[in-house]
Amino acid sequence: MNEITRLLQQLVAIDSINPSLVAGGAGEREIARFVANWLEQAGVDVTLDEPIPGRPNVIGIVHGTGGGHSLLLNGHMDTVGTAGMDRPHEPVVAGERLYGRGSYDMKGGLAAIMIAAARATKLSLRGDVILTAVVDEEFASLGTQAIVKQWHADAAIVTEPTALRLCVAHKGFMWVEITTQGKAAHGSRPELGCDAIAKMGQVLVGLERLDHSLRTVPSHPLLGSGSLHASLIEGGQELSSYPERCILQVERRTIPGETPEHVEAEIRQLIEEIGRADPTFLASAKITTVRAPFEIAENTHIVRMLSHQVEALLGSAPDIVGEAWWTDAALLAASGIPTVLFGPGGAGAHAVIEWADLEQVQQCSDILLATIQRFCA
Repeated sequence: MNEITRLLQQLVAIDSINPSLVAGGAGEREIARFVANWLEQAGVDVTLDEPIPGRPNVIGIVHGTGGGHSLLLNGHMDTVGTAGMDRPHEPVVAGERLYGRGSYDMKGGLAAIMIAAARATKLSLRGDVILTAVVDEEFASLGTQAIVKQWHADAAIVTEPTALRLCVAHKGFMWVEITTQGKAAHGSRPELGCDAIAKMGQVLVGLERLDHSLRTVPSHPLLGSGSLHASLIEGGQELSSYPERCILQVERRTIPGETPEHVEAEIRQLIEEIGRADPTFLASAKITTVRAPFEIAENTHIVRMLSHQVEALLGSAPDIVGEAWWTDAALLAASGIPTVLFGPGGAGAHAVIEWADLEQVQQCSDILLATIQRFCA
């Protein structure tokens, strides 16, 4: 068994379920301790920082001699839950696949940057290599939010699973809370009441039309269009009363160029149109969470250099792709660090059966090392 397979087995064997997602989840303390010790033994300078009490980020630095470009490698240590899985933290190797929770999302990418950083200690680099193994990506990304406040680099690579493709764009999302107001009254007195839940029905119909209009006119070459859907709804106080309030939680997936102001205007227009047709309609909306979309130009230095190393080691240029899901790359890019996504393949993110492609984990690490050697020289 080679070094990187053994390392990935060790990482998957550590329960690092995000406790903000699953009550009683183990969190990242144990895996952070393992990553820190492993890196220190490899000669990497290690710092621990706790953006959340008891849940430390690991920052490993391979110091350059000065004058070169710095490169930040980012991967998250937390995983989602394991409901329905059979022995999720007992990694199983079958051929070129390693099965277990987190193997694909994203301990394969974490193992790749750890091995690359360890090997970078043997190079004569002028620039620094900064490895950030972060907490909480699966919930609120508090780990990388803390990183960008304290660290900067000339470029960054996030090793989320991309199947060795270069991901240069991904969607963002916003969560919107819409409230309709009714008037409470006994169910036997319809002349006194106003049904807030029924009023929300008009909003739901309008949102469906808006989603359809968004998706029928795709405008981004890699990401297509934005979209939206109703996620959660609650309302009313008892069966025998007219409901005085109904609250709808909506998720709006966004593409580059779609801002919070843009989304607010969409929802405001929808509410105003309903109000003009129905004078008894009262509603309000507010954005509760914003995660910006991500995009980097294909001709950016780090993208071109990484692409060259993929082609040199694999024999063909990598596919350039966009992804529908959100990642911490958006936070790094927003802080002013040119960032690209590049990681190994596999399948089963958040699924009952999850596996990493071991050959691609090794290839990813080799390509990262070659990129480090040239970018940080």
